[in-house]
Amino acid sequence: MTEALIVRGLDKTFTKPAVMDLDLTVHAGELYALLGPNGAGKTTTLRMVAGLTKPDKGEISIFGVDARTDSAAAKALTAWAPDEAMIYDKLTPLEYLEFVAGLWNVEPKVAKARAEGLLSKLGLASEARRRCEGFSRGMKQKVALAGALVHDPKLLILDEPLTGLDAAAARLVKDMLQDRVRAGGAVILTTHILEVAERMADRIGIIAGGRLLAEGTLDALRTQTRKEGAGEGKGDSTLEDVFLQLTATPEEAAA
Repeated sequence: MTEALIVRGLDKTFTKPAVMDLDLTVHAGELYALLGPNGAGKTTTLRMVAGLTKPDKGEISIFGVDARTDSAAAKALTAWAPDEAMIYDKLTPLEYLEFVAGLWNVEPKVAKARAEGLLSKLGLASEARRRCEGFSRGMKQKVALAGALVHDPKLLILDEPLTGLDAAAARLVKDMLQDRVRAGGAVILTTHILEVAERMADRIGIIAGGRLLAEGTLDALRTQTRKEGAGEGKGDSTLEDVFLQLTATPEEAAA
C-alpha cells in the first residue's frame, strides 16, 4: 500500500506545546479525518504538513518525498485549503485559478481547461467571470477549493472544508473529495461535524493536547474504547460517543 503521508515524532511549541511526538499515516486512496477539541493541535499539524509552519522536530514524508530536505517537491504534491478562504476579491474565479496555476507552472491551456472544469463541477460556471468581491462566504470557499486543486495535487489538506457551505454545496464538495480518493489521491481533513467524518472517512485520528489518542476505522476505535473500559463502547456507538469517551478529561470521565 502506497503511503501518501507519513508523520513521525512531530513536535511544535509556541508559548506552550501545541503538538507533541505525533505519529500518523495516511494511505493513498484514503480520506483521513483528524478530529479533536478546540486547541487540540489539529490546525498546527496540518500547517506543518503543508509546509506553512516549521516543526521543532520530527519527520514528514509526502508520497515518498522528505518534506525537510526537498520542501519544494513536497509542496508541489500538496494542496492546502484553510477554513477561511484566502482569495483575491478583485479577480474573477477564472482569473484567480489561472493565476494560482501559473504559480505552479501549469501550462496555460491546461490551466484554463482545469479551471473551467473545476468551476463547472462546483456550480460556479455562471460566476466564472464575475469578481469574487461580491461572493458569499460559501462561494469563496468553493473558489478557494478549486484553487487548491488546479495544479492537480496528490495530497489534499483541508481545515474545516464545509464551513459556510449550504447542503447542496457541501454535497458537491464531498463528491469531489471522494473522486480524488478514488483516483488514487489522498485527503486529510479536520471537521467539527462528526457526522461528516463518520460517513466519509476511511480512517479517523483523534487528537487532544497535541497527542494522537487513537487512530483507525470507526470499528477499530469502538473496539479500543471497549478494551479501555471508556464508557459503553458498544458495537453501534456513534463517532460522537467514541470521540467524547476518548477526549474526556479525568474529571469528566469520573463523573
